[in-house]
This record gives sequence, C-alpha cells and structure tokens, in this order.
Amino acid sequence: MTEKHLSTQFDSELTLVSTQLMELGGLVESQIHQAIYALSQFNMEVANHVSENEHRVNAMEVSIDHELFSIIGQRQPTARDLRLLISISKTTANLERVGDEAEKIARMVRSIIQTATPRSLPSLELRVAAELASGLLKKTLDAFARLDVEAAMALLKDDHQIDQKFDGFVRKLITYMMEDSRMISPCLDLLFIAKAIERIGDHAKNIAEFVIYVVKGEDVRHVSRENIASKLQ
Repeated sequence: MTEKHLSTQFDSELTLVSTQLMELGGLVESQIHQAIYALSQFNMEVANHVSENEHRVNAMEVSIDHELFSIIGQRQPTARDLRLLISISKTTANLERVGDEAEKIARMVRSIIQTATPRSLPSLELRVAAELASGLLKKTLDAFARLDVEAAMALLKDDHQIDQKFDGFVRKLITYMMEDSRMISPCLDLLFIAKAIERIGDHAKNIAEFVIYVVKGEDVRHVSRENIASKLQ
C-alpha cells in the first residue's frame, strides 16, 4: 500500500470522525433548545422528550471514542494530527456533559411543574442566560470546525457574561426565598437550572481552548484570559 494511499485513507477517517463530532454537537444543541423551550413554557412533554433522548448523546460519544481509538491505534499520528484527535475526544466528552446539563434542566422543569406555580417564578433571566450559553456553544463548534483561533480567543472572553448573569440571578433567588418560604423548593430547582446553564458555558469555553491547542500546540487550560494572548506570542 503506497504512502499516498495511506494518507488519503487517514484524511478520510479524520473527515468522518470530525463529521460525527459535528453531528453530536447538533444533537446537543437541539437538546439545549428543547430544554430552554420546556423552561420558557413549563412544558412537561418537551421536558420528558429531552430526558428520553439523552441515550442518543451517550451512544454517539461511545461511537466517536471507538473510532478515535481505532484511528490512533492504526495510524499512530503525530504532531497536529494527534492534537486534533485528542481534542476531538475531549470535545466529545464536553458535549456529552452539555447533554447531561440539558437533561438536568428538563428534570428541574418537571419538578417545578409538579410542586409549584411556575408562572410566579422569576425564570425570564434564566431563559436569557440559556440563550447566551446556547449561542456560545454554537459559535464554539463553528470555530472548532474551522479551527479558527481568533474566533476561539474571542469566545473565551464572552464566557464571563454567563457568569455575571448567574451571580445576579442567585441574588434574586435569595430575595424570593426570604420573602416567601413556600418558594424555597422551586427556587432551589431554578438554582440548579442556573448552575446547569453556567456549566454549559464552561464546556463551550473548554472546546474553544481545544481549538487553540490544535492549531498552536499550546495548552491554555487554567490560563487567565489576560495571559493567553501573551502565551501564544
């Protein structure tokens, strides 16, 4: 078998696993949108649908990892190709966890519907934050597909918006619970939802860091936003 043929096969395998990753990303984005809709409408049916589809995300994660292990074992890639495969694996894991967070949102929505009067709860800010997190994930996946370092760098700066909304919402929930003890249980459910949304933003940020790792060969995890630019120079 010629070297050129081996290279062509490897490129085809990389394309296939990258396509599978984007399909997983699309499925997870759909899960988030459905969870947001369930939250905005307090819709039990949609919340149930999110939970029922979680197994599809898990199955795709296992399938992609199996494909990655096969490629690494057979091709023994080095340098940027190896970084790409490692980053696809880590991105897959982060997407699976985003799916878990979407399922958690759906589960908390069901709890609120069963135990409270949903319309009286302060959920508007959560829906705005969830839309921000969903948009951040979509942009991050686009940056990964293009291996766009500049876009990834910009996205790392956007994550703080979700953190700020989380902090403000927690203060608001505390006020609600102090004013009416009957609101403690549903407000705690909302708090879990808020934390799930914040975690979605964190996972999106992680994926943006993998883009930088693939292209630049620099691990910028746990590096402050202010220091990443200087680290890449």
